[in-house]
Amino acid sequence: MGPGDLAHVLRPLKEMFAGADFPALLVGLGRADDAAVYQLDAERALILTVDFFPPVVDDPYTYGAIAATNAMSDIYAMGGEVLFALNVAAFPKWLGREVISEILRGGAEAVRAAGGAIAGGHTIDDEEPKFGLCVAGVVHPQRILTKGGARPGDLLVLTKPLGVGLITTVLKAGLAEPAYVEGAIASMLRLNRAAAQAAQAAGVHAGTDITGFSLLGHALEMAELSPAQLRFRLAEIPFLDGARQYAEEWLFPAGSSHNQDYFGDRVTFAEHIREEERLLLFSPETSGGLLLAVAPERLEALLAECRRRDQPAWVIGEATAGTGIIVE
Repeated sequence: MGPGDLAHVLRPLKEMFAGADFPALLVGLGRADDAAVYQLDAERALILTVDFFPPVVDDPYTYGAIAATNAMSDIYAMGGEVLFALNVAAFPKWLGREVISEILRGGAEAVRAAGGAIAGGHTIDDEEPKFGLCVAGVVHPQRILTKGGARPGDLLVLTKPLGVGLITTVLKAGLAEPAYVEGAIASMLRLNRAAAQAAQAAGVHAGTDITGFSLLGHALEMAELSPAQLRFRLAEIPFLDGARQYAEEWLFPAGSSHNQDYFGDRVTFAEHIREEERLLLFSPETSGGLLLAVAPERLEALLAECRRRDQPAWVIGEATAGTGIIVE
C-alpha cells in the first residue's frame, strides 16, 4: 500500500490508542516509526514488527533469507537486538513442498545468524507467494533510536548503498545484468545488526531504515518528527552498480512514482539534478540500510565502530534548522 493510502486508512486507529491510556506503549500509531516499542520494566522494552512481501528473486532460499533480513531490519532501526520471530506466509497450493521448505529454511538461517530463533508462524493459501516475519526484539528504554531524535547540526550517515528496487525490477523483467543482481542480493542479505550495534556504541540518537518509502520518504518522516530539515548531497550518496544505468533507462518500479507523488512537494532539489536522479531517490528499497543522525562530536566514534565491525558507512548530509528535505 502506498504512503498516502496507508496514512488515510490508519487515521481512525490513531485516536483509539492515546498515549495517556497506554503509558507503557513508548512507540505506537501516534507517530510514524519503524516498529512498536512497549516498556516491560526499567531495563527492558519490547520491540515488535511485522513485514512480508512477494518474491524479489527467483531462488527460494535466497528469497526467504532476504524477506527475513528485511523484517528484522526494523528491530535494528530502533537500536535493538532480535529475540525471536514467527513466520508469516501465503503460498499457492501448486507450489511444491520443497520450494516452500527452502523459503522457510532461508528465513530461519537468517534469523539464526541474527542470534534469534523461529518460534512458530502462520500460513494461508494464496495465488501469489508471500513471506516474511513477525519479529520480537529488545532494547533499553532509554536507548531507543527513533525517527524523531534528529537535531540541527547532526551529520547523516547511510549504511547501505541505494538501488535495490531498480535492479530487482529489471530482474523481474529478465533484463538485469547478473553482476548487478549479485550486488543487490548481497546488499539485501546483509543484516543491519552491526550498524545498529555501532550506532548504540557511538551514542547515535536518531535513526530509521530505508525500505519501501525510499530514502527521501523515510528521511522526510525523520525530518518532520524531529523537527529538523535534512540536507543531502547527491554526489555523496552511494548507489549499487547498475542503479544509475537503469535509472537513466527509466526502468523504475511503480513505487517510485507513488513515493514521489506523496512526498515530493516537501522535497526541494537543486536545479541541476535531473528528473531520473530525483526519481532514483524516491525508489523503494528492500532490506535497505540505516539512516543515522549523529552529533558532529560523535561522528568519528560512529565511523570507528563501523570499521571495527566491517560495516560500510557514508556521510551523505546534515540536519539543519528548518523543515522538509533539500537535495543539493
